[in-house]
Amino acid sequence: MPSKWKQPVPGSLWISLGSRAKINMKMPHLWLTVLLLLSLQLKAKEEQLKSVPKTATASATSTPDRFADLMPCKAILVPSKGTEKIDQEIARLQSKIKDAPDPVPFLDRLGWVFVSKARLTQDSSFYKLAQSCAECIEARQPKSFEAMLLRGHILHHSHSFKEAETLARTLSENRGAPFDFGLLGDVLIEQGRVAEAINAYQQMIDLRPDLQSYCRAAHARWITGDLDGAREMAEMAAEAGSSRDPESAAWALSTLAFYQWQLKGTNEARQNVNLALQLVPNHAAALFAKARIDLASNDITGALTSLKRACAIKPELEYQWLLADVLQILGREKEAQKLEEELNRNGVFDDARTFALYLTTRGIRSGTAVNLARRELSIRSDVLTHDALAWALWGANQNEEAEREMEKALAEKTPDARLFLHAAIIADALGKGQATKAWLEKLKPLQHTLFPSEKQHLQKLGHRLAEAGDKEPRRGK
Repeated sequence: MPSKWKQPVPGSLWISLGSRAKINMKMPHLWLTVLLLLSLQLKAKEEQLKSVPKTATASATSTPDRFADLMPCKAILVPSKGTEKIDQEIARLQSKIKDAPDPVPFLDRLGWVFVSKARLTQDSSFYKLAQSCAECIEARQPKSFEAMLLRGHILHHSHSFKEAETLARTLSENRGAPFDFGLLGDVLIEQGRVAEAINAYQQMIDLRPDLQSYCRAAHARWITGDLDGAREMAEMAAEAGSSRDPESAAWALSTLAFYQWQLKGTNEARQNVNLALQLVPNHAAALFAKARIDLASNDITGALTSLKRACAIKPELEYQWLLADVLQILGREKEAQKLEEELNRNGVFDDARTFALYLTTRGIRSGTAVNLARRELSIRSDVLTHDALAWALWGANQNEEAEREMEKALAEKTPDARLFLHAAIIADALGKGQATKAWLEKLKPLQHTLFPSEKQHLQKLGHRLAEAGDKEPRRGK
């Protein structure tokens, strides 16, 4: 990965996604954008802010003279209490909204800044403010595409994928902007409709090849089993980044580092994580990636430091799970216990799918894990959710159904160590020795990416198989 940002060579590039689809990318220029949808939208609206539209919609004539008097617009004009750069941007946009003849472009931008603030702080109240921005736009311009796209991303965040799909289809069919197809692809892939998602991403890339579309292509490649191709696309995304937009560049570098690390390119992965942290020292995803790389390299202290920082910035359940594992390795049982008590209190609300995986890996509350995974599957039916249900069913000793769910989880050939571990353990529980060995072989090149608590399951299975020798694996857990 070069230390400076450079533009890919112009031309035409075909990117194959196995035998099922191809993504064609024409690269006439680079746009400086973000992986996170929020930051990308902020960049996309810059030109609108420079030139306010000269015409207003018919509905504008019926609104009060002072747009700020409209409800729910008052809420979004309450001054931000923070002192960060993003809070200064909020204040600037609030001032523009109060004074502009047509505040819609500024309302749109403010909505995306609120989304950014929500993601940075884990404070859901900022999503409500973003929703209020969409409502304010619609008060001025009914059926506004800008408001519709903002609503769609908020629905995507809240896992209301079917509702978001309705908006995304309306947008892509009636406007057809790059971000419209991006949203459509995102909600489709969450629902397990991978081929349809790839088609949407293809249209996005054709319209706008940039960091955002490259990252989506990378994820699509990974989901469909092309890890080398995912790394290739992530490299293009990282090269499309800019120090002028550090958070998006840091995210792209962290994503690239993960794919490199999966392929055992530890030095390259570490280099890109460090570069991400130079750009944004408190980037939670980069800190989490650094912790995993350090842990696999047996730098337990370094992993602990990075994980504590990541959890303080963004207390995601997966970060806390790995932190608890590391605390246990270091013998800091009281700290681990306190963290896991918090995790058990909040996990069902924070991230039900990961919580189901965590519970089963810990060997506790199997009924809760199954119920959570089933509920998640009713909302999102992607391979990772099928895996969570398969693993929970195994934990509840429902192995036949677990096998059926595991087949769905493996259908796309996603190269993920967790999936292969679960497949091997479920096959062993059903007495399928050859299948167990086959999944363990697939797991070998990726097993360094497992959490310590997951490696315990792998070691337990390995010991049992070694003791059994040529005997057929037992049925049941």
